[in-house]
Amino acid sequence: MERILFAWVGMNDLKASRGEADGQMGPIARVATEMTFSRLVLLDNYGPAENVADYVAWLERQCGLPVELVSVELPSPVDFAAIYVAARDQVDKVLTQERMERREVVPVFHLSPGTPAMAAVWILLAKGPFAEAELVQASREKGVESVEMPFNIFAEYVPDTIAGADRRLMRLSAHYDLAAEPETHGIVGQSKIIRKLVIQARLVAARDVPVLLEGETGTGKELFARFIHRESRRSEKRFLAVNCGAIPRELFESEFFGYVRGAFSGANREHPGYFEQADGGTLFLDEIGELPADAQVKILRVLNDGVVRRIGDAKDRQVNVRIIAATNRNLLTEVSQGRFRSDLFYRLAVAVLRLPPLREREGDIHLLLEHMLTQVNRELGKEPGYKQKKFSINAKNIMLRHTWPGNAREMYNTVLRICVWCQEEVIQEEDVRQALLPGTTEDKNDILSQPLGGGFNIQELQAFLTSHYIRRALDEAGGNKRRAAALLGLKNYQTLNNWIAKYGVEV
Repeated sequence: MERILFAWVGMNDLKASRGEADGQMGPIARVATEMTFSRLVLLDNYGPAENVADYVAWLERQCGLPVELVSVELPSPVDFAAIYVAARDQVDKVLTQERMERREVVPVFHLSPGTPAMAAVWILLAKGPFAEAELVQASREKGVESVEMPFNIFAEYVPDTIAGADRRLMRLSAHYDLAAEPETHGIVGQSKIIRKLVIQARLVAARDVPVLLEGETGTGKELFARFIHRESRRSEKRFLAVNCGAIPRELFESEFFGYVRGAFSGANREHPGYFEQADGGTLFLDEIGELPADAQVKILRVLNDGVVRRIGDAKDRQVNVRIIAATNRNLLTEVSQGRFRSDLFYRLAVAVLRLPPLREREGDIHLLLEHMLTQVNRELGKEPGYKQKKFSINAKNIMLRHTWPGNAREMYNTVLRICVWCQEEVIQEEDVRQALLPGTTEDKNDILSQPLGGGFNIQELQAFLTSHYIRRALDEAGGNKRRAAALLGLKNYQTLNNWIAKYGVEV
C-alpha cells in the first residue's frame, strides 16, 4: 500500500532550499527523506512573490521523489474555512484519481510546515472525511515522529468511510487469488472455504469491533488473529497474545490489570497489565472459554467501560484495545450450561469466524505439506550436516491420507519429527509411519473419495496402491517372488521384478 505526503509549503522550507536555515533541511524535506512515500503533494499559497518552483526542484533532488505543486489562493493564511476547503478538495482529488487506477493509498498529513491554522485543518481532515490518514511532524528537538490524536469527531463521515472499505473489499473478492497475494501473513490454502475466510478477515479488520474465532485445536486461530491485526489500522501498534487457560486464577487480576508499587508483598515496581500493554493495539485472548466466572465479569467491564484499575491504585486508567478472542469450545453450549456469561459472549461475538479443520479444507493439505516442509528445511538447514528433505511418492501419500485430528499444528510437528529423525534426503513411508503419533491413523476408508485438484495425482495414487500390495504380497510370501507374483495375479515373477524397479519398492 502506497503513502502520499500532503503538506503546505512553509517559509522554513523555502529558506532551507536557499541555504538560509542554519544547515537544516526544512520540515518537508526531513520527513520526505526519513519516511517512505510514493510521492509528495505540496500546497502553495505564496503566489509569484516566492519562487516555489525552485524549491520543488531542490526538494526532488533531496528526496528522489516526484513532487506535485498545487497553487492555492487564500484570503489569509489563517482563514480556517478557505484552508479547509482547499486542503479537503485537493486530497479528495488525488485519492479519487489513485483509486480509479485501482491503487490503494494512505494519505499522510504534515503538521509542521505552514501556519497553525493549516496544521489544525490537517487534524480536522484526519479525524473527519479522511479517517484513514496519518499525521506526522518534524522538529529540531524530536526529529520526525508520527502523531496520535486521542479523539474522534465527525460521526457523519463514518458511513462513507465504511462504504469505502466495502468497495475495496468487493474489488478484492471479485478478483482474489490467495496464491498470488503476498500479504496473507502465513495463511496457506486455495480451498473455497479458506478464500472466503480471508475475505471475511479483511472485512472485519476494517472495522474496529471485537472478533471471536472458533475452531478446533491447531486450526490457526492465532494466525488469523495476527492477520486481522496486520490488516487493521492498529497494525503499527502491539499485538499481544495471551493464553487464558495458562494463567492461574489467583494471578488473573495482576496479570490483566497490573499493580502499583507496594500493592502487595513482592510488588517492588509498577507493573502494567495486559490491557495497558496492548493499549492502541490488539489483545488476543486465546482459549477464552477457560476463564473462570469472576474473571469473565472483569473482562466484560473493561469491554464496556474502556478503563482498568491496577491493584492498589485509586484511579482508573483509560485503555483503547481491540479484543480478538478464540476458543476451541462451543461457547453457545457453554452459555446454555451456565459456564460462560451470555453478556460477555454477545459482547465478543460481534464478528464470528469459524476456522475449519483440515479434513474440511479440500485441496489445501498438499499445499500446507509443501509449505511446512519448506519451512522446516529452512530452519533445520542452519544446523551443520542437515540434508534438505523431500517426500517420496509413497511417503507423501501417507501424509495426504492421514486424518490430522490435531490439524495444522499436528502436521507441522509431524513434518518436524520426520526431518529430525530421517538421515536421508528422500523421506520414505517408514519414516512417516514412525513419526505419526500413536493413536492416530491414516484414513484407510476414503481412498475412493479423495478430493480432486489441489495436488491430487492419479499416477501417484496408482503408484502408492501398487507399492502397497507388492510389499504385502512379498511379506505373505516370505520374500519368495514367484509366490508373491502368483498372489498378485501376475503371470510370472519377471513382471513383478519390473514393477519393483519401476515403483522403487525396497525388497
